[in-house]
Amino acid sequence: MDNLFILLAVPILTALLLFCLKDSTQAKRLALILSLVQLGLTIPFLTGFKPDASVQFEQNWTWISSLGLQFHIGLDGISLPMVILTNGLIPLIILSSFGKDFKGNFYGLIAFMQAGLLLVFVALDAFSFYVGWEIALIPIYFICALWGEGDRIAINMKFFVYTFFGSILMLVAIVYLYNQVPDRNLEWTSLVALNLSEVEQRWIFWAFFIAFAIKIPILPFHTWQPNTYTHAPSAGTMLLAGIMLKMGVYGLIRWLLPVTPFAVLAYSNIVMLLCLIGVVYASIIAFKQQDAKRLIAYSSIAHVGLISAGVVSWQGEGLQGAILQMVNHGLSVVGLFFIIDIIQRRAGSRQLADLGGLASSMPKLAIAFIIILMGAIGLPLTNGFIGEFLLLKAVFGYEPWYVVLGGLTLILGAVYMLRFYQKTMLGTPASAGTAYADVSGYELVVLSVLVFFTIYLGVFPNTILDLSEASVMNLLNQIKF
Repeated sequence: MDNLFILLAVPILTALLLFCLKDSTQAKRLALILSLVQLGLTIPFLTGFKPDASVQFEQNWTWISSLGLQFHIGLDGISLPMVILTNGLIPLIILSSFGKDFKGNFYGLIAFMQAGLLLVFVALDAFSFYVGWEIALIPIYFICALWGEGDRIAINMKFFVYTFFGSILMLVAIVYLYNQVPDRNLEWTSLVALNLSEVEQRWIFWAFFIAFAIKIPILPFHTWQPNTYTHAPSAGTMLLAGIMLKMGVYGLIRWLLPVTPFAVLAYSNIVMLLCLIGVVYASIIAFKQQDAKRLIAYSSIAHVGLISAGVVSWQGEGLQGAILQMVNHGLSVVGLFFIIDIIQRRAGSRQLADLGGLASSMPKLAIAFIIILMGAIGLPLTNGFIGEFLLLKAVFGYEPWYVVLGGLTLILGAVYMLRFYQKTMLGTPASAGTAYADVSGYELVVLSVLVFFTIYLGVFPNTILDLSEASVMNLLNQIKF
């Protein structure tokens, strides 16, 4: 059962089955069962993985022989945590939507998107990577456009145009690289081995970086994100923030650093400043938000800004911290968006001015909320602490003064997150005499799993760090100038 192709095939087959179901109860149950099967299929790869620098479980087929294009997939310590995150979060995202009347087409799109996400993370050639990149975009567009709220069509068109523009830039760079390889292929090893001139590296850098920066998003390529996150359905927002943005950070690590090392070094200061300015900017904007979803959307920009800064720091700790924090951020942001969804369904609003005192009638939610929130702001012994420590250490190693800007993500994050908690859980209830049902059933299951891993990864961060360390150091050693 350690055939990596199975992890790509099962979500596609799942999507085809779900597209045929019209009954919402049957669809959600089948979607959950098959997502759990997919999660179970991930276990042999985790238990059979050797934490060294090698690529394991490789499979390679000729895709288009006339062009020399391969379908080449495999796992190493950089990609495995992303595969675990994707297959681990999808069942929780599906389960979190059980309170909604979604039919099979909704869950089919999630499964189809899962296949694209996984292909991005396991691809070992640029063509497969690009195919997965585009496959993941199509279903999330329809999820947000069909089941979103407000002016969702115009908002998602902006999201699509932004991301498609970045994809076109990346495709142009990939085609150029293809023509530079003597035997015309797009293997990762072939692209890394290319002896590109400084000028070539510079423009290829920007083509790839803009595509990744839009997806992450990094300032100033972020303007699509707050509205898209705010108006998407809750499950769509979880997919975008919990998993999809990780494609961009993963792209920085897997493709940008080793293919254009000179350009990364040349432009690292610009990118670092963009990331850190984005941390401060997004944190300040988050503090002013009254819409809870919009608040978390801006907080996500701040967190991924620090993650991206760690990547371009050229420090082993930065790459290690980025991989760990991608997992942690995925858990925290899915939990926070789910909590907002629960509050909105109970109270009929997610505006902070309309809320307050919910802890008195929803103590279980209040406890889960504060634990997940503490993980998001990096409290010691929660999942966010070690990741942010490694990222800040890497930023300090790059330029000591920059750590002041990076450190503001901890201070400002604590301010707006605790304000968020205070406005919703504490104080006097906005509606006197109103009591809401506490979390139970599927809600309690989702929150319990997220709380468990918030604490577990805070106490045992080496669960992820040990997987990625050898591959990270090997990547840094492979980079040539």
